[in-house]
Amino acid sequence: MPIFEFKCSECEEFFETLFMSGDDQKEIKCPKCSSFAVERVVSATNYMMGGSGASKNQGVGKQTRQCSSGSCTTYTVPGETRG
Repeated sequence: MPIFEFKCSECEEFFETLFMSGDDQKEIKCPKCSSFAVERVVSATNYMMGGSGASKNQGVGKQTRQCSSGSCTTYTVPGETRG
């Protein structure tokens, strides 16, 4: 059951939606303004590899903002990005 983050194109609200199995055709609308003009936000993942220096968390960025479900946090992990 993945949780996806969306941004409303009308009011700029960020929100999360839980998808249950079989929700492939689920219509997504903004909880703030009820607009269907939303886009999925690709969130960066945060992980840590074991080894020396792993506990230092160097270069990891964090952005927190208010969403309809509370607060949404996006982490930026240093390294190459796959295209």
